[in-house]
Amino acid sequence: MQKHYVIGDVHGEYQTLLALVAKLPKDAKLIFVGDLIDRGSQSKEVVAFVRDNNHQTVMGNHEGLFCRFALEFLSYLDGERSYDAINQRWHKSGRFETFLSYGVVDISKDGEFSIVHDSRVKELLRDDVEWMRRNPIYKVIDTTHASGKKVVVSHSNISQVWHIRNDTKRRSEFQQTTLWTRDHTVYEDANIFNIFGHHPQKFKPDITKNYANVDTGCCYALKIYNLYGRLSAYCIETEEIIMQKTIKNKEKK
Repeated sequence: MQKHYVIGDVHGEYQTLLALVAKLPKDAKLIFVGDLIDRGSQSKEVVAFVRDNNHQTVMGNHEGLFCRFALEFLSYLDGERSYDAINQRWHKSGRFETFLSYGVVDISKDGEFSIVHDSRVKELLRDDVEWMRRNPIYKVIDTTHASGKKVVVSHSNISQVWHIRNDTKRRSEFQQTTLWTRDHTVYEDANIFNIFGHHPQKFKPDITKNYANVDTGCCYALKIYNLYGRLSAYCIETEEIIMQKTIKNKEKK
């Protein structure tokens, strides 16, 4: 039986992702909980890996934010707005590292950054942004889980708002909660087994009878006490957990 593995927040740690995937069955079906990008130095490569191999993913809060600021940045590169009009918050939470990975900005040895005007890299960024925007905020996985419940993959805990998923009037509330909540309170009436990330767990994924939080802080390898710095995959069919310690991404030449 082909197995489904749900992988936690990668955050641009491409070398770690490759090492984790090498531990999984060759025919494994991979599903990502979002936050493929930001913080790490190889977001572009992570996105290419997921896209080129037709792996499934949901949108994370970092994709949501990045798309917003990337569209503003692209409008500047297209000559549609002045640089001063760009919201400078795109420097925060690792988005600058993502722009660096795409090559639309560069940084000098003294820390000064410059904008790179290259039509090829601009169009690659635009294409990936449009792909990110098309990703759903949750996926129902058609396979069997030991709990007997329907398996739902989302970026964060969706059980709290599962009952309003089809309510168009509460669409904003549904999306905000699904992308951002760090509250692990489970609404058992949802009757789903929810696999998500977003909130880094110390040492190993948090697995209960109702959910699996598979974010183990892959991008936080340098934090003290070695609490984080792992990328995890959870097998839906067997409930097996495969982990890989973070491998420092090689610097781009």
